[in-house]
Amino acid sequence: MNIRFIDAGESHGARLVCILEGIPAGLKIDSEFINNELARRQGGYGRGGRMKIETDKVILSSGVRFSETLGSPITLIVENKDFANWQERMSAEGKPFGEKVTNARPGHADLTGAAKYGKNDVRDILERSSARETTMRVAAGAVCKMFLRECGINISSEVLSVGGVTGETEIKNKIDAAKSNGDTCGGIFEVKITGAPAGLGSYIQWDKKLDAKYAAAFMSIQAIKAVEIGDGWANAQKFGSEVHDEIFIDENKKIFRKTNRAGGIEGGMTNGEPVIIRAAMKPIPTLMKPLQTVDIATKTPATASKERSDTCAIWAAAVVGEAMAAIVTADAIVEKFGGDYLFDTLNNLKNYRERIAKDFGL
Repeated sequence: MNIRFIDAGESHGARLVCILEGIPAGLKIDSEFINNELARRQGGYGRGGRMKIETDKVILSSGVRFSETLGSPITLIVENKDFANWQERMSAEGKPFGEKVTNARPGHADLTGAAKYGKNDVRDILERSSARETTMRVAAGAVCKMFLRECGINISSEVLSVGGVTGETEIKNKIDAAKSNGDTCGGIFEVKITGAPAGLGSYIQWDKKLDAKYAAAFMSIQAIKAVEIGDGWANAQKFGSEVHDEIFIDENKKIFRKTNRAGGIEGGMTNGEPVIIRAAMKPIPTLMKPLQTVDIATKTPATASKERSDTCAIWAAAVVGEAMAAIVTADAIVEKFGGDYLFDTLNNLKNYRERIAKDFGL
């Protein structure tokens, strides 16, 4: 069984729910670690008022007994505190309450979503397409991180730039300027995976390539518009002699690289070097000085609707990127080494590491 998850819930609904399947039995679960990851998602310079309302805490509802996984699906729940202020407007039953949202925001799912699902109230779209959904990705990713730590694999992230500038002071000034103008900022973040053995993923079929899975996972994060593995964009402008990571061997017959321009992936497989994934996040589409749009009810020009939002959420996006990287990497581990019982998974991984070290120096 591979690792997979499905989540449900609306931004201002009663709760968010995730079912995570495929985690081996026997993994110790630390709910405080999950809560710390959720708190990281809520942090960062430029976050909005919603973060002052919600203090996300996970509820483990199934698949865990006495803090140890059972091998069955794990249900994770996060209650939305703000639902107390939205019960009538977000009620699952009863009659419609409150004004409809009809001014679709450019850059959001609003207009196309309303057309696709036949809705005349954009709130029916924006509540689910909201980045609040990533709460449960981070919760699922935290469980996968705990599993990966047992496998000797760690995941971290770093914000590289915001709005085209680098440096803490310059970034804060950029965000402050955007906020004072009712505008928003995007940015670029990097996720690093260390300790992964060579050979995760495969070149055999297109849908087995691990870099393709990472790219799909990162592109699924709200507002992400570009992804690169290693020095992807820069490599496209260089000669091959300047790009490919030469292979060396030391006196102990251990193979190593002096560079990692490939970002730890060759031929759709990990090559033993750190996996480097970078993603570009566009500015959030909810602006306090709204852009021009159309009222879908009256078909007349209008200004876009305003929802409580962030000026910049790049640090949150980086944490979500870590979570998605953890989920994809954990799935690759289970696919290759089995996932029923943690002891067996780790034993298979240990034997594999020893074999490729002995036979290939990796």
